Amino acid sequence: MSGFLLRLAGPMQSWGERSAFDMRDTAAFPTRSGLLGLLACVLGRSRGESLDDLAQLSFTIRIDRPGVRMVDYQTTGGALPVRGPKVPTADGKGRPNSKGTLQTWREYLADAVFIVAVTGPDEVLDRARAGLRRPRWQPFLGRRSCPPDAPLLLDRLVSDPIAELRAGVPLARRVREGADVEVDFLTPTGRVDEVHSEIHDVPITFATVDRAYRPRPVWRHTESLDPALGVRDLRDYPARLADYVRGETA
Repeated sequence: MSGFLLRLAGPMQSWGERSAFDMRDTAAFPTRSGLLGLLACVLGRSRGESLDDLAQLSFTIRIDRPGVRMVDYQTTGGALPVRGPKVPTADGKGRPNSKGTLQTWREYLADAVFIVAVTGPDEVLDRARAGLRRPRWQPFLGRRSCPPDAPLLLDRLVSDPIAELRAGVPLARRVREGADVEVDFLTPTGRVDEVHSEIHDVPITFATVDRAYRPRPVWRHTESLDPALGVRDLRDYPARLADYVRGETA
């Protein structure tokens, strides 16, 4: 199975699902629209450009650390006179009947770590991997204020990236010797008898105005992994990760 591995880690991440101006939410995990947007960004794709090639990719997510949900309170428009210019909106027309200060709340995941196996057609994977190696634009973790920690791309040749999630990539988690390590996975497909949820994160268009998404099912399950994938001390994790990547660099 062809593919590559992404490591999504940083001080903050935000993967909006039902965002509105006054409440910018975040899902508990990277959304499909957010991951496609990240790849479109490193490839230099403008909003409105076709994503038909990237839409062929599939994402399997290992949740190393779910992070802590935080909310940032902001205001805008307080300096604008009531009868003067309106608070600007995405379409450039301004919010009607603006009366001074508007409040907004923005959700983030702090200290989260996700490992993503990206699979799909070889030509699309090669294009995406090249963009990650030399990004046209700065990648971000769902929102421009959320830059990723390095490495973003685990640039190592793997024959089966999903198998690497289970037995290869070091866990960003401290484990006790001999203890079972229960890790959650999110998969794009599953059995009909398995528990799954629905999320509106399949982009129909990334246009600046009137963005549109359709729903898809998400399967979540827990697996017991080898404790050797974890670390006794989180300070050892960067070196373990670097050793993993150097094992067979592409």
